[in-house]
Amino acid sequence: MRSSAVVLHGPGHLSVESVTLSPPSASDLVVEIRHSGVSTGTEKLFWSGEMPPFPGMGYPLVPGYEAVGEVVEAGSDTRYGVGDAVFVPGATCYEDAHGLFGGSSRLIVTDADRVTPLDSGCQREMTLLALAATARHSMAGLGHQVPELIVGHGVVGRLLARLTIAAGAPAPLVWETNPARRDGAEGYQVIAPEEDPRRDYGCIYDASGDSAILNSLVSRLRRTGEIVLAGFYTQPLSFAFPPAFMKEARMRIAAEWTPEDMRATRSLVESGALSLDNLISHIAPASDAATAYATAFEDPDCLKLVLDWEIT
Repeated sequence: MRSSAVVLHGPGHLSVESVTLSPPSASDLVVEIRHSGVSTGTEKLFWSGEMPPFPGMGYPLVPGYEAVGEVVEAGSDTRYGVGDAVFVPGATCYEDAHGLFGGSSRLIVTDADRVTPLDSGCQREMTLLALAATARHSMAGLGHQVPELIVGHGVVGRLLARLTIAAGAPAPLVWETNPARRDGAEGYQVIAPEEDPRRDYGCIYDASGDSAILNSLVSRLRRTGEIVLAGFYTQPLSFAFPPAFMKEARMRIAAEWTPEDMRATRSLVESGALSLDNLISHIAPASDAATAYATAFEDPDCLKLVLDWEIT
């Protein structure tokens, strides 16, 4: 079986080409992808060549871990049927390319246990489920606090703010240094950092990915306050110890989502408690992936880009 897929051959060298898929087993699904998201975090690092050594990485690579599609073949050991809509968090089904992520392909072969069923169908916005589940994971858990301040008004920052409000907590404040990204707030305020005089935050979530921001955030904490690192950082993080010592500051690193996060987030979205609207700013045909990836990573006005595999 063969499929067209986005293939990254090296930093900045990307094309759409035919790849060979592994034969499906009785526990596998063959999914025809409708939409796949482009990650401005990990995928950008592969595209730019800045990704630190990571297990399973290598070129050629099929990127993508945010895909929605329809089951076109279901193994006998699965509970799915042809026509079922699913979210696919990537795949490793390529015989001639690495599938560390593997979601940007017209056809995907994947173990049925990896997908998430979608009652709402193959809506483009459901490509954001992985980001929403990641945001949820950073907040959920025993003893975790909801954010009072969120740094960064990208997609993850917006989802953190929406999840905070959905939880019934007070609306957080959001910092954003890019004036073009201060629009789009729904029930909360977005300002430039220098406009905020407050220095007694109990919990700050950083979704900026700025490895040099810790000293600034420590200065905004109250005593025993917490900083949650909800971004992805390519450079070593450091901070001056004395101010953090005086504040008795705590820091927590938020990891990737778990299956429980995905189930809970899907329920929030499909019940209407969490909206994924107005987060996708750009849509491009998958056949134009080379141009689309450059737009996703280099255009400051691009909040989130999704590839449409049905547009020719």
